[in-house]
Amino acid sequence: MLSEQSLPVVRATLPAVGAAIGDITTLFYRKLFDAHPELLRDLFNRGNQANGEQQRALAGSIAAFAGMLVEHPDARPDVMLSRIAHKHASLGVTSDQYKIVHRHLFAAIAEVLGDAVTPEVAAAWDEVYWLMANALVAVEARLYREAGVAEGEVWRRVEVVERREESPDAVSFVLRPADGLPARPFCPGQYVSVRSSLPDGSRQIRQYSLSAGPGRTDRRITVKRVQGDGRPDGEVSSWLHAHVRVGDVLTVSAPFGDLSPAEHDGPLLLASAGIGVTPMLAVLHHLAAAGATRPVTVVHADRTPVSHAHRQEQLDLIRALPDARLHLWYEEPGDRAPEVSAGRADISGLELPEGLTAYLCGPVPFMRAVRGDLLRRGVPAQAIHYEVFGPDLWLGEQ
Repeated sequence: MLSEQSLPVVRATLPAVGAAIGDITTLFYRKLFDAHPELLRDLFNRGNQANGEQQRALAGSIAAFAGMLVEHPDARPDVMLSRIAHKHASLGVTSDQYKIVHRHLFAAIAEVLGDAVTPEVAAAWDEVYWLMANALVAVEARLYREAGVAEGEVWRRVEVVERREESPDAVSFVLRPADGLPARPFCPGQYVSVRSSLPDGSRQIRQYSLSAGPGRTDRRITVKRVQGDGRPDGEVSSWLHAHVRVGDVLTVSAPFGDLSPAEHDGPLLLASAGIGVTPMLAVLHHLAAAGATRPVTVVHADRTPVSHAHRQEQLDLIRALPDARLHLWYEEPGDRAPEVSAGRADISGLELPEGLTAYLCGPVPFMRAVRGDLLRRGVPAQAIHYEVFGPDLWLGEQ
């Protein structure tokens, strides 16, 4: 909770800070990388910096957190904090880095807002920052403990033992620890970070969902080649597609992520689009291996049947579940099977069981549309969970 003296100050200045937060975050990152170029080279996603998505995500998270402190002072936004903390832990973020961020963020605030940043205003927003930062540090410390690693020491070398083309632009890699020790346990729906050494000497990091069930002795990720469509192509996904073969060694983090379904018998909705199918595959593998009888509704949207990565595998897993139903949408469906519809996914007309819990993964417009339909049909917001690949630009919209 904000202190009594800071709450009215933050409430009064939130509109001004919110209006300038885009300029503040852009200047913040410029100051941060000028002082610590290694962070841009080896930690932050350079593509998301170049297209502005990381700046917008940071702005959205700060504004959302401050707004929650003002509007709901007796509550803490644990869902938002958990999602950010899992991403930070997968990158090996450490508590001392929050002090670096604080220094350059508040220098940017002072420069953008000028004389409006009185000592009283600076103290109030300093409190906002450390409430959020300390909450994240606490969650990340717990995640590191649960993973059995020291703070930030999440990395492990793994060998590629299988490579398979899953669609024209998606390839899967089966990984085994190079040190001969058992693979780290994970929950279906989680992801790992892959740290890649690129030709320019940088070590860029990207997250990829574990796309097979947790009962195996190996681990599998599926990487979609990111096409820039007028912007630069994804540098890590392109490098992995072009260069990684069986026998190569990669550096991969411990598993993190909070999209895992709870272990109970209630009905599930698994809704995905494009490469968002990957965490849902791990969930389906887990359900099939456990002999689950709970109702499962699977929704997937893709451009064409050919571009649908792991299509046959997904179909087989759904057939193995006694109470699972599949609904597919393809923008270009070709020969249409009974479960296939043309166009974009629309769940408004689907028969959904009462009391379901929904898990969404895919492009933000897809998840926004599905979530909106679920809310209109009376599904509680707390029963709808999602995973975003890349910066979470959705935080401030919910």
